[in-house]
Amino acid sequence: MMLTSEMIRAARALLRWEQTDLAEAADLSLPTIKRLEKESGPIPGTRATAAALEAAFSKARIEFSYDRGEGVTRLKAPAK
Repeated sequence: MMLTSEMIRAARALLRWEQTDLAEAADLSLPTIKRLEKESGPIPGTRATAAALEAAFSKARIEFSYDRGEGVTRLKAPAK
């Protein structure tokens, strides 16, 4: 799956995270987060950067998927 800037912004909105919160959770710099969210479409950067974002969001219960070719971002229910 390829993360897009729109999916990242949607995930942050669901979590009510600022860019600084995401930078801290993913152990990335704030300028990196700003650069990734600046352009529409697939995020630029390395696979390691995408993996760090995916791990941070996964830990926060965000799930990314595709529906009819479009990226979908959702917050998973808490584990019981």
